Amino acid sequence: MPRRGLQLHGRVRWLFLGLCLLLVLLLFAYLLECTPPADLNLSAPGVDQYGREYYQALLQEQEERHLNRAASLKRQIAQLKQELQEMSEKLKMLQDKKEVPVVQGARLASEYALVPFESFTSSKVYQLEMGLTRHPEEKPVRKDRRDELVEVIEAALDIINNPDEEDGAEEDAPMQRQMYTEAHFTEGLYRTERDKGSLYELFFSKEDSSSFRHVTLFRPFGPLMKVRSTSVDTSGIIINIIVPLSGRVDAFTQFLNNFREVCIQQDRRVYLTVVYFGQDGFSQVKASLEKLSREEGFLNYSLIPVQEEFSRGRGLDIGAHAWTKGDVLMFFCDVDIHFNVDFLNTCRLNAAPSGFDLEVKGWGVEDVHLYKKYLRSDVIVVRAPVSSLFHLWHEKQCADELTPEQYRMCIQSKAMNEASHPHLGMLVFREEIEAHLRKQAFKTQSKRED
Repeated sequence: MPRRGLQLHGRVRWLFLGLCLLLVLLLFAYLLECTPPADLNLSAPGVDQYGREYYQALLQEQEERHLNRAASLKRQIAQLKQELQEMSEKLKMLQDKKEVPVVQGARLASEYALVPFESFTSSKVYQLEMGLTRHPEEKPVRKDRRDELVEVIEAALDIINNPDEEDGAEEDAPMQRQMYTEAHFTEGLYRTERDKGSLYELFFSKEDSSSFRHVTLFRPFGPLMKVRSTSVDTSGIIINIIVPLSGRVDAFTQFLNNFREVCIQQDRRVYLTVVYFGQDGFSQVKASLEKLSREEGFLNYSLIPVQEEFSRGRGLDIGAHAWTKGDVLMFFCDVDIHFNVDFLNTCRLNAAPSGFDLEVKGWGVEDVHLYKKYLRSDVIVVRAPVSSLFHLWHEKQCADELTPEQYRMCIQSKAMNEASHPHLGMLVFREEIEAHLRKQAFKTQSKRED
């Protein structure tokens, strides 16, 4: 028992010594970590005093640096506030004077300088520059774009439902005013110009109403601002649909079916002018129109025979001058166009008076000339996808009588109509693909013989 007690006592002593040694090592490490470095060239009595002065100087230098940085940031913030204030005042002055730059046409050097609009509804966005292999409808709509358009619609609704004196708020009492909701939003257009900002055109309408509310908003890389809010009554706007035609009897029959359903049975505010060139097929077209008139009681049409070589521009001019019943909205149409009643309202809401190039005969170039003419004027050209308008496919013939420019444009249009981008690529590289297939077939045959 005593021997065992001595052994235990020895172990406890060594354990105690070990703990003391560990404590000393930890204390020494702590001192090494926390003690500031000393200048070895100084004598021992001055080390503590120099260390305090050194660190005080460092702290003072850091404090001065931070103060200078803070002062610089304050100056920059003040400058930005001043610039923002000046920009806000300028925008307010422009708004008061109705001189917001994006709502005025800018004369452009060419069609390539035009920034196209994008059209949108409450749930869809339609883009024009989507390439040959993609659908114009954006699916799904990006979250940032959806949030942006929701904000714009809500801002327009607030303007309509809470009009100021300029919008005619004094005419109706708040209890008599009709409130609009997102369900009354019919269509919108917007585009962003890098040096100006974003322009939004929104239209709202009650169900089965020909009266629309038109709100224009502008975002100058900042908060939204109202440009204008107006009421548009489309009930008295007649559309004269002018269709130049030569032959194409089957296509015209298909066109009349669409015309009957949309223009006669639904809209009822249209006039049809058909300018027919030549004799071949004229009797069939005349019979189709007379049959439509008997079945629907529709008398608002004209069939104008022209004994000349077909010219789209000439046909549109004859059709336009044939109207003698006052102001009218003219829709220069093609026999292969398919549309619905929403497109007719879009025409009424966005169209403006025009003129037309009659000097060019043959396929399509006069449309491009008219387009370029407006690009060089003060009129805002709205180039945007329209979901309610569709061009039906048909085989395109490029006549030998066309000028080189007309023929080139006809071939380009034919290429886009005949096939998709990948399929056209397969046709262009057909010989290369066939050569590759022959090589592969030869290699396979050689392996089998071996």
